[in-house]
Amino acid sequence: MMKFKSLLTLTLAFLYFSCGSNSGSKKSHFSIKTDENKKEFQLGEHISGQIENKKELSIDSVIVYLNAEKVIAKSPNWSFDIPLKNQLLGNQTLKAEVFYEGQKDTTNTSIKIYNDTPPKAYTYEIVNIYPHDPKAYTQGLEFLNDTLYESTGEYGESDLRKVDLKTGEVLKMIDLDDSVFGEGLTIFNDQIILLTWRAKEGYIYDLDTFEKKGTFSYNQSKEGWGLCNDGEHIYKSDGTEKIWLLDPETLAEKDYIQIATHKSINSKMNELEWVDGLIYANTYQKDGVAIINPKNGAIVGLIDFRGLRNKLGNEKDLNEVNHVLNGIAYNPHTKQLFVTGKHWDKLFEVKIVEK
Repeated sequence: MMKFKSLLTLTLAFLYFSCGSNSGSKKSHFSIKTDENKKEFQLGEHISGQIENKKELSIDSVIVYLNAEKVIAKSPNWSFDIPLKNQLLGNQTLKAEVFYEGQKDTTNTSIKIYNDTPPKAYTYEIVNIYPHDPKAYTQGLEFLNDTLYESTGEYGESDLRKVDLKTGEVLKMIDLDDSVFGEGLTIFNDQIILLTWRAKEGYIYDLDTFEKKGTFSYNQSKEGWGLCNDGEHIYKSDGTEKIWLLDPETLAEKDYIQIATHKSINSKMNELEWVDGLIYANTYQKDGVAIINPKNGAIVGLIDFRGLRNKLGNEKDLNEVNHVLNGIAYNPHTKQLFVTGKHWDKLFEVKIVEK
């Protein structure tokens, strides 16, 4: 019996090491070498390079992948060239499948892709000022039918509320459990979708009654920060460089974009708002809002909101580290844009002006 087990073990080991593709734990015989060992690229450039074959194995063909895009490398040096046009930005993986001597080997290398132009610079003009509850640690803000919906944070103080725009009066409110730190919200299919920070799940509420209808898990991301939607897709930030696309039916994280300028990959995108085909994202603890292309993650504009805090009546009572700009709401029918902050006593209607 022992001899049979030993023979079986040897046979399985032989099959494992003789298979036609490396398993992932096995080191590849090949590597990807980009021209000049370049690892950072901008849209408009080309990713060019070749497959290194130090053991001089007999290669039959090579396919190089950048996400779903693939190119056939050319012999005899197995060189490749990928023009960057509309690719996703951020940290990406360049992968090569090498077919040689009846086998297949896979190798990859990490690269960074940035936008090809710097963000446009914007400032603001104040159109109107409305009262805002200074007790609200604003996390999410959304406008629907002339009414504001707001979610607030901090343990033991988080809530969901419906607010009159002009008076600041809280028309309806429910408290979240004391163990939960509330985060961003969005309204989708007559439901309020609300995030928690580190509970790793979000909540679904009836728009009219605020009755809790269900929950959903984050799956891949560890935290919840901001939400917005375009009527078909839901976008979620998690504090990293990623903005996730959620399945509109299950709210599962299906895909993501990464946020980047022409020279850096950016994180800490907090409160989100969908504004005429673009995502407006407050950068946590910064007096600015990034304007993001949802197709590839490019920051195409930056709005400088410095000086807005000076208009607050309770500015001297606020800790500058925690009580920062946060809360963006947009009325698509009137083209009005509103911003506020954590424990701010005012809500500002603003007009965005290019510098």
